[in-house]
Amino acid sequence: MNILVVIPARGGSKRIPRKNVRLMCGRPLIMYSVENALKLREKYDVDVVVSTDDDELAMIVSDSEAEVVRRGEELSADNITLDPVIYDAACQMEKRHDKSYDIVITMQATSPTLRSETLENAVEYFIEGDYDTVISVVNKPHLSWTKKDGKIVKNYDKRLNSQELPANYLETGAFLMAKRGVISASTRIGEKISVFETSPQEAVDIDTDEDWLNAEAILGRKKILFRTIGQRKLGMGHIYRCLSIAYKLVGHELLFVTDEKSEMGIEKLKESFFPYKVITDYEDYESILATYAPDIVVNDVLDTTEDMVLLERKYAKRIVNFEDMGKGAPLADVVINALYENQPAKPFNVREGSDYYFIRDEFLEQKPKAFSEECKNIMIIFGGADPLDLTGKLYNVCQKLHDKMPECEFHFITGFAYLGKDKVNDIPEKNIFIHKDVKRVSAYMKNADLAITSQGRTIFELASMGVPAIVMAQNDREAQHVFAGIHNGFINLGLGKNIDEESIMKSVQWLADTPNVRREMRDAELSHEFAKGQQRVIDLILDK
Repeated sequence: MNILVVIPARGGSKRIPRKNVRLMCGRPLIMYSVENALKLREKYDVDVVVSTDDDELAMIVSDSEAEVVRRGEELSADNITLDPVIYDAACQMEKRHDKSYDIVITMQATSPTLRSETLENAVEYFIEGDYDTVISVVNKPHLSWTKKDGKIVKNYDKRLNSQELPANYLETGAFLMAKRGVISASTRIGEKISVFETSPQEAVDIDTDEDWLNAEAILGRKKILFRTIGQRKLGMGHIYRCLSIAYKLVGHELLFVTDEKSEMGIEKLKESFFPYKVITDYEDYESILATYAPDIVVNDVLDTTEDMVLLERKYAKRIVNFEDMGKGAPLADVVINALYENQPAKPFNVREGSDYYFIRDEFLEQKPKAFSEECKNIMIIFGGADPLDLTGKLYNVCQKLHDKMPECEFHFITGFAYLGKDKVNDIPEKNIFIHKDVKRVSAYMKNADLAITSQGRTIFELASMGVPAIVMAQNDREAQHVFAGIHNGFINLGLGKNIDEESIMKSVQWLADTPNVRREMRDAELSHEFAKGQQRVIDLILDK
């Protein structure tokens, strides 16, 4: 079966001057269609030809395995349809190669986002269905209106949600396939017609500047795999950070991978509606890597091993790790350790410190409140899991503090994974209030004059809101987070399990009674520019 692919491409273009030869993501626009067409040769007997009136365009195409036919002035005018152009190209190629074609495929030069697999599947569909004509379409069901006899009238019988509306196929211009027998100077449409549906991302037909920008965004799209964990012992910070980053990577294809032990993480991923996979061992992980073929792997699992990173390197072009001090860290392209600064013998690829903290959008949107001389609102927050139950310890402390600070309110923020949530409840008469699994923590932080927290990522969020804080670490590793010091607006009491209630009470009372110290702590916190850190992280992931 002989197949001819014709790509019509004039040199002139009024809306986007010289668009067919301009570089899109580093390649001439026309070459996307040319290369897609040439890939059909892996399965079919295909000739590829570009019909043009332009010398530069012809020279670009001649560097490939595609051929060029020249069209005369009579076929290059603005008002000429494609039918006579395709017919002319088919006739020239049949004469040039002394053969007849069975199928003629028209491919527009302005459809760079079409995938070669889609084109191959469409050819198979055309042949097996024995159609006269198959047209590429995108399905966009919408309530629509038109003009008839000078009046605006509806194109539907009943108002329905879009998913309930009948199919509404719009031609994409990516390809039109027809049997040679129906090709003439006036038509390429036979009697037996069908359509082949493409995804909206593949349906871009470049006609305006907006189309061009959209196509560039789609072609620049990356496949990004997040390997992360969310367990009671390790907390939920890794899951939350990956989700926060994912929300900023609009337009890219994302997949989360976690292990079967991360039950809390799996629950949170389900709520996010991002696609995810659960693995039990390296064999599972390699299978996902081989199938998904990510451009980028983001590891947020604490310390990696050499074996893990080497496995990922077989399938991914770029590897970015968070909070990694393991043996796999030197093998990553970049390691982002916002919480660990001044680590000895760190690899060259490490970016460390608060300049690389990825803060959630809500803390950039919410503005800090004005400083209060009086301490009337104290916030207690120990993360999503609080494995040491520091919340329980502070619950007892605050009941005692009420007698000494009767005007102060104590607001506890507990995470959905906190096991002691049923043991702590509101005590209104002592100004103690419990807020469980809140959706917007910043809304509570903005009211706080002082906070008591663990030494994880919450310290950056408090700093962004200008809330002075007393800090106690959940474990030895967390105690290495050097940002939580007085120079940044924090009183650090050390490991939470070693701190007695009396010491906590004295620290809270002292800070509440010394507004000048709290003001200095607040000023130190607000000196940081966390919005820039967010963009730095995105740029490092995407290698910009």
